[in-house]
Amino acid sequence: MAYWLFKSEPDVFSFEMLKAKGEKGEQWDGVRNYQARNNMRAMKIGDLGFFYHSNIGLEAVGIVEVCAEAHPDSTTDDPRWECVDIRAVRDLPRPVSLKEVKANPKLANMSLVTSMRLSVQPVTPEEWAEVCRMAGLDPAP
Repeated sequence: MAYWLFKSEPDVFSFEMLKAKGEKGEQWDGVRNYQARNNMRAMKIGDLGFFYHSNIGLEAVGIVEVCAEAHPDSTTDDPRWECVDIRAVRDLPRPVSLKEVKANPKLANMSLVTSMRLSVQPVTPEEWAEVCRMAGLDPAP
């Protein structure tokens, strides 16, 4: 299993909106960055990720699961762009802020710190466990 982080502006698409989609989930569309697209191409069904509220909040608020592997993004006719589908798994017991992530030496190399603008990022198993611990999930799912 691999771990990821998905960023969204909560006033555009929030974790609450994803939860409202239920088991079906929602396609993670509109990504127009090659590195983020390639990250989605690497995802497998069952991979887990953090749902991160960017711009407003600046915090990881929930856990999501990949429920459909990379497929054409329905928001464009350009075949270069693909997306995955994700569904909400659970809220984090306590959101983890960007400030807390940056202050934790164990997370100094996390993409959230080093590649802040990237909308779909890999998370190492060690980073996953540490952020889950910070959120009050120990052991990590």
